[in-house]
Amino acid sequence: MTEYERAHTMPAPPEHVFDQAADIGRMSEWLPGDLHVHAGELPAVTVHEDRTDEDVSALFRARRDQMRLELSFFDDSHDPGEQTVGDALDTSLRRLEDQVRLRVDNAAG
Repeated sequence: MTEYERAHTMPAPPEHVFDQAADIGRMSEWLPGDLHVHAGELPAVTVHEDRTDEDVSALFRARRDQMRLELSFFDDSHDPGEQTVGDALDTSLRRLEDQVRLRVDNAAG
């Protein structure tokens, strides 16, 4: 199984960012627009990709003690490749930063 990892500095305390990122109901605010995560009985989730109109089973783990989110797929055939995943992760983290900044700014005043 291939693993991809990214880190990104955020404009808020790590706990605040983690809580926002780990909220499955709000992931559409920062994940790529064509991916949708639907919670089953956690850690089981279904990921729907608009481009292929396909639903794929996955596991979602939120590890608060490590400030880490993990989304594991069972079938390596769903791996679009390092460049595509890296670009999607970078874009998603920038979108998450924007969402975090909005919440921090709104909370401040």
